[in-house]
Amino acid sequence: MSFRKAGVPLRAAVLTEPGALSVVSVPEPSCGPGDVLIRMRGTGLCGSDLAVHAGHRRPPRLPWILGHEGTGRIVELGSAVRGLHTGQDVVIEPDYCCLACAPCRAGRTSACAGRAAVGLTVPGLLSDYVVAPAAFVWPVAPRLPLEDLVCVEPATVARAAMRRSGIAPGQSCLVIGAGSQGLLLCQALVGHGVTVFVQEPNEARLDRACSLGATPLPPDTDGLPCLFETSGAPGVIEQALRRLAKPGTAVLIGMDTSPLGVSPRDLVAGQITLIGSMIYDHPVDFAQTVSALESRTPPRLGAVVSDGYALEDVQEAFTAAYTAAGKVWVDLS
Repeated sequence: MSFRKAGVPLRAAVLTEPGALSVVSVPEPSCGPGDVLIRMRGTGLCGSDLAVHAGHRRPPRLPWILGHEGTGRIVELGSAVRGLHTGQDVVIEPDYCCLACAPCRAGRTSACAGRAAVGLTVPGLLSDYVVAPAAFVWPVAPRLPLEDLVCVEPATVARAAMRRSGIAPGQSCLVIGAGSQGLLLCQALVGHGVTVFVQEPNEARLDRACSLGATPLPPDTDGLPCLFETSGAPGVIEQALRRLAKPGTAVLIGMDTSPLGVSPRDLVAGQITLIGSMIYDHPVDFAQTVSALESRTPPRLGAVVSDGYALEDVQEAFTAAYTAAGKVWVDLS
């Protein structure tokens, strides 16, 4: 089956070298028996995409298609696919776990050693058409705003971190970093009934976090029972741990590669619990985010979005995403 319009090439945004993106023509993808073919409508950008774009994380090869926070519409089903139909609006869960290893069988698919990470280990979603395994494609209600849909994947990361923390309504916490991931975490925590203090040097991002119900961290505040580190900035965790109550819980989401700078003795004496929150677990976390999205309970996920760009302006989109006051996304509709 060919879905190409006469004379209209299929396009994708590819990284040709660190910092350089081009929009190129690509072949028609092939839909396997267990796959669905999706006409992409929007793809969000996040810190993982920027790390590859900047050359801090190496893709398997160049040129490389980036992007993993995607939404689109099904145009073709594989012969073995059931429960989905063409014309359906969907979001893609872009971490394809094996579902067979010990962590997967235990429900901890985020720890799957064979996990395929879209945009990182397998080609990404910044393309007119993509193929995805049907098991990782989630139908959503029609006519939801694209700005909401491109936030589903990072919102699931945020909600999974909140779940793993065990934080309860009425408690307080510190969120470090108000990039798009930190903003979605602030939004989820406030919606959970948590008092959220936020630490962010970028004034525009701090203002956006406050618009979602967070409060700037007052000077010398400490004794907080929980903190979430989303920035991945070197040295931040060591400083942040001083803000914790004893005992307290620190949830690490950002990908800082520097040494932690905290002694085991300090962790033991302070009775500090460290939780590394890597993405989410299939299928529960994504299902819960989609369900919450479709309840249409304010605030909308898209409240964290600042700018949208056309695919042909993808280089400008990535440049903006490094400093934008909210989430940047690419409109493929």
